[in-house]
Amino acid sequence: MTKEKGIAIWLTWLFVWPISLYGVYSYMEPAFGGIMVDLFSFAILICIVSLFPLLFKEGPIFLIQGVSLAVFLYFGLFMEIVLTQIGVISLLLKVRIAREDLHRFPMNMLMFLVTSIVGGATYYLLGGEHGTKAYNDLYDIFPILAYAITIFLVNQTLIKVIGVLLQKRTFQLIDRATLWETYTTVLIFPVGFVLYRLYSDLGVVAVYYVGIPFVLISAMLMLYHTSKQINGYLQKTSDIGHELTGRLKSEEVIDLFIFRVADLLPLKYIYIFNVKDDERLSLIRFYDGSGEHSFPEFTLRPGEGVSGYVWKEGKGVRYNNQREWLHLKSGYIPDDGESVLSLPVYRNHEIFSVITVISNHKRAFEKYQYMIVDILTNYLAVAIENANNYEFTKNKSERCPLTNLYNYRYFEEQLEKTFLTNKNFNHPISLILLDIDHFKAVNDTYGHQSGNEILCSVADLLNNVNGKGGLVARYGGEEFVILLPGYPLRKAMNIADKLRESLATTTFYAYDHIVNQNGPVAVSITASIGVANYPDHCEEALELVRHADRAMYVGAKQQGRNKVANYESLLGIAE
Repeated sequence: MTKEKGIAIWLTWLFVWPISLYGVYSYMEPAFGGIMVDLFSFAILICIVSLFPLLFKEGPIFLIQGVSLAVFLYFGLFMEIVLTQIGVISLLLKVRIAREDLHRFPMNMLMFLVTSIVGGATYYLLGGEHGTKAYNDLYDIFPILAYAITIFLVNQTLIKVIGVLLQKRTFQLIDRATLWETYTTVLIFPVGFVLYRLYSDLGVVAVYYVGIPFVLISAMLMLYHTSKQINGYLQKTSDIGHELTGRLKSEEVIDLFIFRVADLLPLKYIYIFNVKDDERLSLIRFYDGSGEHSFPEFTLRPGEGVSGYVWKEGKGVRYNNQREWLHLKSGYIPDDGESVLSLPVYRNHEIFSVITVISNHKRAFEKYQYMIVDILTNYLAVAIENANNYEFTKNKSERCPLTNLYNYRYFEEQLEKTFLTNKNFNHPISLILLDIDHFKAVNDTYGHQSGNEILCSVADLLNNVNGKGGLVARYGGEEFVILLPGYPLRKAMNIADKLRESLATTTFYAYDHIVNQNGPVAVSITASIGVANYPDHCEEALELVRHADRAMYVGAKQQGRNKVANYESLLGIAE
């Protein structure tokens, strides 16, 4: 909520609340003689019940309706308003409203004031009375039920209106808070009616007879609701764990983790650090729920900041406000950061990452939410380990173990997929096939180990020259292939010419040679290159490879090597 709206709420309360309270007092003219002890007992009961709220994201629910019903039926509207307002203040003190949310005091006091007045007006319109006359025969139950229903409906209406207009929440007619309000109303109002009847007969002692079970009911409902919340969190945590372990890439695992945690907890920022060289933490992911901050690039030393402290100590922390963590150098946390959860992520008994979750509200995280994040970090560690193993295995099956380029099998699979995709959209496909000239002489002169070194150097050069334009693979022996989806023939020829020139002008070095010489040996090589294109030269994938191969041997090697030829050039050459 904006600061302007908060000021407007305070001003409205200063104007409306005292005038309304005075108006009700003047109209009802309540008498206090001889009932102060009784009212004080009811006030104490309301304050105690307020200590057991049911907490929802839409706002807390507290079970004072039954006590306020008894107060209203016996003492009248003014007393009910005063004691309900005391209950509201007790509740807000219990949940520890942050300084930036202090407007919730006047907002809730106004909301309950309006609810009480509308409920009382309905009761009076139906002929309801107070004291022992409030219920003398069966027909008196109708204004009492109307009062209870009106209180419920007005309260829910105001919650929805305030949520949409002031708190920018999406309108939802029936949510979890509404259902719980319904259940507790059905349960508590009969108890409140019993409290009224007993008080009418026994006096103030009824407050203690009924008050003790009333408090116990409130406490049990709060514990039941809390256990339901924890079970819900645990179920969601289990679902998230299955989702994480089902992802096959570590990047996807981390992104999913951030998305799910941001949806699960009342947070604003998420930082994910990785341990680098056992000397520093490097930030690899940053999430800002408001979108106000960009990705901050920085590293932390052991003990520096909250995350560095967690890394150094090897254990997680939970802070409720800035004062608890300001002694740590934490310049990376935005100024509005308050509550913090930070936990280490272990793999093979060593910390490899630190997760830090931040809210801009004080006391935003409960102990069980810390436990939830702890469980999720374990899931994250397992998921990343699985993803890394999968990526390693997949990479091993797709890559040439010598050059780390893609292998022939992977190239063939991608060639078929590329044709299926590009033919549908009539996009061109080019293929460059390259063979190192006189490579056998390199092996014979310098040894096969040196030949392997040259192959690796050529692979690096192909990647550097080609950049990210296509797929580079080792075709076999000293042959390499580059698949260029979307490239017309002219553009592919330019790349091939550039490759030929780079290979011819680059000096390669053999270190593990058999030459009688100390130190590395300089080796010069050239390559013959063939180029083919779809749809200019062929219609099928295998034809593209075959035509590039013919262009390389017939158009380049047989014409003197260290040349580039495309399939069209073969038309004027006799094989």
